[in-house]
Amino acid sequence: MAQRAATIVGGGIGGLAAAIALHRRGWRVEVLERAPEFTEIGAGISLWPNALRALEVLGLDRTVRALGAVEATGGVRDRRGRWLSRTDNAELARRFGHPLVVLHRADLLRALTEALPADSLRPASEVSAVRDDDHGPVVEHPGGESRPDLVIGADGLRSAVRGALWPDAAGPRYAGYSAWRMVTEPLAAPPSEGAATWGRGERFGYTALPGGRMYCFATASLPAGTEVASGSSQHGELLRRFGDWPEPIPTLLASVPPDAVLRHDLYDLPPLPSFVRGRVVLLGDAAHAMTPNLGQGACQALEDAVTLAHCLDGTPDVPAALRSYDLLRRPRTRAISRRSARLGAVGQLSWPPAVLLRDAAARLMPERAALRSMTAVLSWTAPGDQVPAAGTGATDA
Repeated sequence: MAQRAATIVGGGIGGLAAAIALHRRGWRVEVLERAPEFTEIGAGISLWPNALRALEVLGLDRTVRALGAVEATGGVRDRRGRWLSRTDNAELARRFGHPLVVLHRADLLRALTEALPADSLRPASEVSAVRDDDHGPVVEHPGGESRPDLVIGADGLRSAVRGALWPDAAGPRYAGYSAWRMVTEPLAAPPSEGAATWGRGERFGYTALPGGRMYCFATASLPAGTEVASGSSQHGELLRRFGDWPEPIPTLLASVPPDAVLRHDLYDLPPLPSFVRGRVVLLGDAAHAMTPNLGQGACQALEDAVTLAHCLDGTPDVPAALRSYDLLRRPRTRAISRRSARLGAVGQLSWPPAVLLRDAAARLMPERAALRSMTAVLSWTAPGDQVPAAGTGATDA
């Protein structure tokens, strides 16, 4: 079979993972990223066992694990700081083969870019047009025109590829709450356990990163586009909302550089009838953007990448392979997106009686039941055999 070519639009986690999976199967790949460089301005990211299994297929699981931190335990607390539920990470690893690993998004992105040939990475390449005509897909960008065998739209929530090929698809829908993300400076005595603290219409969570730093996140139910008070800052807004919450939250906020707080309104995507149009396919947030309540956005993008490469492996019929990918990925990602939205709605409850019932239910749920409820998400198995790292025959980068 002659070497095939793929153009990946979007140089985030899903797009780079797809490029790696195809490159290691002999495809010629190019990754078009509109930003001037391949980097992430985000904060932390949680990689659950299913994501690490996908990275194992790419030969990058050990590399990524070495960049992250594994907490012994974590869980959920109420507004007074009392534990509602706890999870043993060792039990998570025993059940699902891998632990929960937390690392900085920039470190993950760097590991992915370093696994690709430098000449396949095309920064400052914003796509101006995408179409699929009688002769195959066409992508127009500052470097000219690409006519690959396959186009992968991995360009996020407001995907240009989705807009061009799925013009009638519903746009992003606001989840009803905004999120802040931040990383602390190194702490002399970082918390030994991670936790998400549930309040009334607000949440604050934290988990460990390497080097004594903590990744923190917070949410608040607000109208879309709400601005902070005049003269304040995002850090000041966090102090106002969460400064009197139980420790270690005030200490963590005091350790966050004031200019290092990111805030975004949260959106998801209504389900698409298909992720495929001819030889064009959507992946990651471009296909199924979901709220972060299950920590599965990037995990599902990694699953997408290795599943897509597996479906394309060994067959010259690209449209048929894409249909197989669509049948495998669309039901699963739809179910996980719905579940994440439901969990977010529960976490954001603000009516006092409902909050009391929620907290009581969480307190009464056994740890085994909580882990069992995640089985459908975390027990995912990558299709096919592992792909050796290029030129080595090994599965570790």
